[in-house]
Amino acid sequence: MKLFKSVTLLLLSSISLKPLQGWSQGFLAAQGAKIVNEKGENVLLRGIGMGGWMLQEGYMLRVNGEGQQYKIRAGIEKLIGPEKTQEFYDAWLNNHTTKADIDSLKAWGFNSVRLPMHFNLYTLPVDKEPVAGQNTWLEKGFTMTDSLLSWCKANHMYLILDLHAAPGGQGNDLNISDRDGSKPSLWESEPDRLKTIALWKKLAERYHNEPYIGAYDILNEPNYGFEDPDSDKNGLKEQNNVPLKKLMQDITRAIREVDDRHIIIIEGNGWGNNYNGILPPWDKNMVLSFHKYWNLNDTKSIQHILDFRQKYNVPVWLGETGENSNVWFTEAIRLFEKNNIGWSWWPLKKLGANNPLEIMPNDNYMRVIDYVSGKGSAPSADVAYEGLMEVARGANINRNILHRDVIDAMIRQPFSDKTLPFKANNINNKGEIKAVDYDLGALRAAYFDTDTANYRISNPKWTGGNRGRTYRNDGIDIVADSTEKDTYYVTDIVTGEWMKYTVTVLLKGRYNISFVAAPGKTPGKLALSIDGKPIGKVTVIPAKENTNGAWQTYTLNNIPLKNGRQTLRLSAESGGFDLKAIRFEKSPVP
Repeated sequence: MKLFKSVTLLLLSSISLKPLQGWSQGFLAAQGAKIVNEKGENVLLRGIGMGGWMLQEGYMLRVNGEGQQYKIRAGIEKLIGPEKTQEFYDAWLNNHTTKADIDSLKAWGFNSVRLPMHFNLYTLPVDKEPVAGQNTWLEKGFTMTDSLLSWCKANHMYLILDLHAAPGGQGNDLNISDRDGSKPSLWESEPDRLKTIALWKKLAERYHNEPYIGAYDILNEPNYGFEDPDSDKNGLKEQNNVPLKKLMQDITRAIREVDDRHIIIIEGNGWGNNYNGILPPWDKNMVLSFHKYWNLNDTKSIQHILDFRQKYNVPVWLGETGENSNVWFTEAIRLFEKNNIGWSWWPLKKLGANNPLEIMPNDNYMRVIDYVSGKGSAPSADVAYEGLMEVARGANINRNILHRDVIDAMIRQPFSDKTLPFKANNINNKGEIKAVDYDLGALRAAYFDTDTANYRISNPKWTGGNRGRTYRNDGIDIVADSTEKDTYYVTDIVTGEWMKYTVTVLLKGRYNISFVAAPGKTPGKLALSIDGKPIGKVTVIPAKENTNGAWQTYTLNNIPLKNGRQTLRLSAESGGFDLKAIRFEKSPVP
């Protein structure tokens, strides 16, 4: 797959954004059920979370099983030692989020950034403090936050501070907060709670005069069973949430001692959604956050937060969502914005394809990950160091893969059924279009697929989406060709599915149009139409034993093509085959 060396130049210039208020206009505030700027204008936040930067969750690095950052780091230290491990983490922090990332977000159409903070970049853990009960402040985290704030200010974007990993850890989903389950949690340790309160007061003192700080998201995704820790360990059924409410009130009081201007965002138990016993809000400048993953995008799925907004006349904000297909993204954003709910996606980048930017692994790095995950033997120190540093450098946006389809699904497709060419498919005497380069656009506009998103929370059986999880993030199933580097094809084609391609013919005439396909076990039938007019069909013959399912070519001869842009649509009248390319060659027949 091609790496884009200057992502900031590859702006989606053809995207037309839905008009919105949101580019920074002074301090944000809660006004009734709305978030407004200093002019009193409604602000709809469209944001991205910088997940994986200060806090590495294991799945973002392709670590299986328990993937707390401290465990990953310990495994790396065993391979390359503490000094080189620190070199890797410094390189990761320096490369992962830069001014170019924030410049790109602004150019793509986002107006805010959510920073998931790890407390250990700002202060020492309780058990590492030289003097018990005191707080040692570390400049590293504050300096990183200052830099990010300056990049947001340069782009007139809001920065929302989010305590993602609190001292001691705020839940039993250990990876989220880098929690060591063998030690007391935040809820079992008074010193950790006092340190959490002190950290927020320190942050508020530092940023109390900064209008580009949009809000303080004081505790990310609490998930802890206070009343029934054995059968409700993540607090989904918690009825009172007394310790959670008390801590959030204590943090609020500490912030208000030094800062009475910034919004305070609170989150319920059970990963942000269980507000039993917590409401009503106790501060006049407060916003309720909720998180949403893997369920249907209907009003029912957000009714609880809409009810809170109406009952308590308080703004609500979708603080975290994502990790799904483009179809789900478009559906969700339509739902949120229809209900005047701002949102922050998760994440901007990781080692995976369903986000705007993708960090690429390498073979040596994967040997490290296999070792850390307990699936492989230890590579040599030199091999491990080389693989890790290559990934750390590859975290930089200039080495990321840009997924234009993901950005388009979030910014343009919720408001437009128009399709755009995914690539400039120019045909002059001959040419080839890759099957995976169908048009950029929404489901039923650019393509149709019968299995488009993961809705497993609504129904455990609905776990689909892009089966290949590579190249693009639509419903179309795409896999990498194992025999040819940087080559992909469409697979799992089902009867009724189709794809649309915009092509530009530079020399009109009659063309032989061929389809490169791999047959399945039963006959498949592929139909072609051009600008809505049926042209012809080919039957993809089942593979014989001696072909072993190899790629074969099926041709429609002497098809007239006019000059200029036209639309091809390929429809599977019978599925069960794979499709790699569409080839054009001018016919020698006059």
